[in-house]
Amino acid sequence: MNAFDVVVIGSGPGGYVAAIRCAQLGMKTALVEKYNTLGGTCLNVGCIPSKAMLDSSEHYHNAAHTFTEHGIELSNLKVNLPQMVNRKNEVVKQTTAGIDYLMKKNKITVLRGHGSFESKNVVAITAADGSVEKVEAKKVIIATGSKPSSVPGVTIDKKRIITSTEALNLPAVPEHMIIIGGGVIGMEMGSVYARLGAKISVVEYTDAIVGAFDRILSKELQKSLQKLGFEFYMQHKVTAASTKGKTASVKAVSLKDNSEIELKGDYVLVSTGRRPYTDGLNLEKAGLAADDRGRIPVNENCETAVAGIYAIGDVVRGVMLAHKAEEEGVFVAEHMVGQHPHINHLLIPNVVYTWPEVASVGYTEEQLKESKRAYKSGSFPFKASGRARASMDTDGLIKVLADATTDEILGVHMIGPRAADMIAEAVVAMEFRASAEDIARISHAHPTFTESFREAALAATDNRALHI
Repeated sequence: MNAFDVVVIGSGPGGYVAAIRCAQLGMKTALVEKYNTLGGTCLNVGCIPSKAMLDSSEHYHNAAHTFTEHGIELSNLKVNLPQMVNRKNEVVKQTTAGIDYLMKKNKITVLRGHGSFESKNVVAITAADGSVEKVEAKKVIIATGSKPSSVPGVTIDKKRIITSTEALNLPAVPEHMIIIGGGVIGMEMGSVYARLGAKISVVEYTDAIVGAFDRILSKELQKSLQKLGFEFYMQHKVTAASTKGKTASVKAVSLKDNSEIELKGDYVLVSTGRRPYTDGLNLEKAGLAADDRGRIPVNENCETAVAGIYAIGDVVRGVMLAHKAEEEGVFVAEHMVGQHPHINHLLIPNVVYTWPEVASVGYTEEQLKESKRAYKSGSFPFKASGRARASMDTDGLIKVLADATTDEILGVHMIGPRAADMIAEAVVAMEFRASAEDIARISHAHPTFTESFREAALAATDNRALHI
């Protein structure tokens, strides 16, 4: 039986990054992956391919709707969806090949098959042909990620009632896509096909899309998506979804007046969140059990109730984000060798890659109100930004929340062009406990989108914004 210092189960962003850091720190490391390619959901059917499709569809949308105003005239413009999908697949291929290279570079042993516990120190890897290899591990990191979840009355058939995985590989642009759930994945995939000409209908249980974000971002994003052609059925509970031939339908009831609706389209995209994936891990053989939400309980060091077994990413508490998993993977590796790493989970940024992009870090205004913390707020609209006007990206705003007494930044919320990149400045500022005044006093290059962050910080400090 081969023996390792660390065995990592799952090769998504949390798992492969944890394996790399363990190897860098001198530990003999193995990485277990059940599928043919490394990278997990994120690299294969999540973050990376969806961004490739988002970028391609945005290029087409701009060519169709804004190029003329820029003085660029085209004729016979059309969508070649198979080529769009092929490009996406090539991006995925190159990215996952990069992970293969990193495993070899760091001398990490990759074990192909489904990993499960035989005991707390023995992991069994069942290959596709049914053969089983067992390895001994001084320590184990569980990084098995998550799977799409559904709602009662909806059965995913992967043909007409689909998840984001299938939505990335449709053979043609649908005429009408119905999305169950107004979360991040649904809004991103809906954006792809709305830009390409599809009608998008969203059925959402609550009164806000992307509900984890500050409410102003939810409202602004809904406005922008409505301009793109989205229609929303807010506060509706889905009761059933069915298919007949090439038609998929959804039935829902209004939570406000009990009225019923039925929507029919080409596809129903189920976007109701994800669940921790621990199927077949045999946690009980290691002395572990999942909680009532399917998560593996861990302490502040991401260590489970069994010493030497750690869990990170989507299978534990906290937001299901690739970069959160990466941070925890590095944290665990360094903790194992006696270092003193640091993670502030409050300062893990959250992003929606629609256009305009949405990004957030820290407390929302709703959270500050609920905790009765005294705060001040300043915002700046992109319509007042010269750089945004030059690029015709004037939807959205930046909002800064700061402590009413100390002026320390408590939260930054953006919806606008390149918000996914701009949020990094806010994260750095908050990691160093900067004040709104600090950002207001820092020179920002002109003309840039980031000037709007400075203006919002100025607005939060005695309403001193210069350009509104």
